Amino acid sequence: MSTVDTAEAQEKELQEVESVVIRFCGDSGDGMQLAGTQFTNVSAVFGNDVSTLPDFPAEIRAPAGSLAGVSGFQLCFSSSEVFTPGDEVDTLVAMNPAALKTNLRDLKRGGTLIVNEDAFDKANLQKAHYGTNPLEDGDALAAYRVHKVPMTRLTRDSVEGLGLTQREADRCKNIFALGLVYWLYDRDATPTEEWLTSKFSKHPSIAEANLRALKAGQNYGFSTESFTVHYEVGPAALPAGRYRKMTGNEALAFGLATAAKLANTELFFGGYPITPASDILHELSKLKHFGVKTFQAEDEIAAITSVIGAAFGGALSVTASSGPGIALKGEGIGLAVMTELPLVIINVQRGGPSTGLPTKTEQSDLFLSYFGRNGDCPLVLLAAQSPADCFDMAQEALRLAVSHMTPVFLLTDGYIANGAEPWPIPNIADLKPIKVAHPTEPNANGDGYLPYLRDENLVRPWAIPGTPGLEHRLGGIE
Repeated sequence: MSTVDTAEAQEKELQEVESVVIRFCGDSGDGMQLAGTQFTNVSAVFGNDVSTLPDFPAEIRAPAGSLAGVSGFQLCFSSSEVFTPGDEVDTLVAMNPAALKTNLRDLKRGGTLIVNEDAFDKANLQKAHYGTNPLEDGDALAAYRVHKVPMTRLTRDSVEGLGLTQREADRCKNIFALGLVYWLYDRDATPTEEWLTSKFSKHPSIAEANLRALKAGQNYGFSTESFTVHYEVGPAALPAGRYRKMTGNEALAFGLATAAKLANTELFFGGYPITPASDILHELSKLKHFGVKTFQAEDEIAAITSVIGAAFGGALSVTASSGPGIALKGEGIGLAVMTELPLVIINVQRGGPSTGLPTKTEQSDLFLSYFGRNGDCPLVLLAAQSPADCFDMAQEALRLAVSHMTPVFLLTDGYIANGAEPWPIPNIADLKPIKVAHPTEPNANGDGYLPYLRDENLVRPWAIPGTPGLEHRLGGIE
């Protein structure tokens, strides 16, 4: 493993910049999501404003080295407020030829290109449909600042003596790349070192290998003549408070559970797994200690009818899906509108018609969500504007549902669902209670209960089945 004196490292120029967009890209198994997530965490701890954009292949498992199998993670970190993960990339880390070919068009002219030159062999070049090696073509990459790094070889050298197989050693090269980018942007690697130690606490040799690879990447930046400058992005002037990195789906789960507490009512979530909405179910299933009940249905129709039943029983009810699932839920949503039951339908939009592209994003379900049911079937439609905003919109959706006794659609998309940003942890005292009223007395002049009798806001009452004297039926024509 290469080492260097700290004084030598300090001789390299350190430039201050306002914001940077980085993209890590490689095969699905190259650990690009992990590298990007760790860089995001470190930047958030440092105090930068951050916005992320994970990108997954649409194929379940494309061949290694193929164009279809490229996975990426883009993030923008800044000393000022960030609203998007960025359009043009400042620094591109490409682990193989396919990653370079599919992502190079997004790298700005004059941008930094870091490539794993060990992966540019004949077989990988053919898989990426390169006729010649772009690293050896003087014109192909002339518009960029290219750093050809033998990541695979240097990673293997750094973990030598730990008894790892070559395959196990090669799995550390994403951490080598992460260490190099940490040096390039003057990041403190301590949080990642602590995470690696904890993550692999039962496998000390794996933990040590990753720690060595991380340090080797940093040392390469210190010692190589290829890098003559590194950069510093100062902390952002964010409002004072405690922050947590939050994805959109995580924020939805926390927002829904918070709304249930504010309403002093149980939360029921019934859903069928579908990308990119599945994480809402996963996150809510971790919150059972807050009285959250989750139900994984056998299909989308069962999911929507389960939340209709739960809403009829007096629970705050939520389901989530994406375009194909929303199409299947249409008849059930119509029944919820007819029966005027309060529930929330979350549509995490993805790309394409029919089954579409599960891992790609599109914002094309507006008309489907608003008009995609037969008959006169209006409901409330909301949309979140960012991952952190999902926390507030989840509460607002349930608030509107119970105050107006209606289903409410909440739209997000794959970028918001999987993207992350700093979320200011709110003061519980600042959150507005959600008023839920269940009648306990008859409303038909003391003689029975009329479920569709209107109040001054034209809202019907929400009686819990089994309440003495308030027995009633709701339904369609089934």
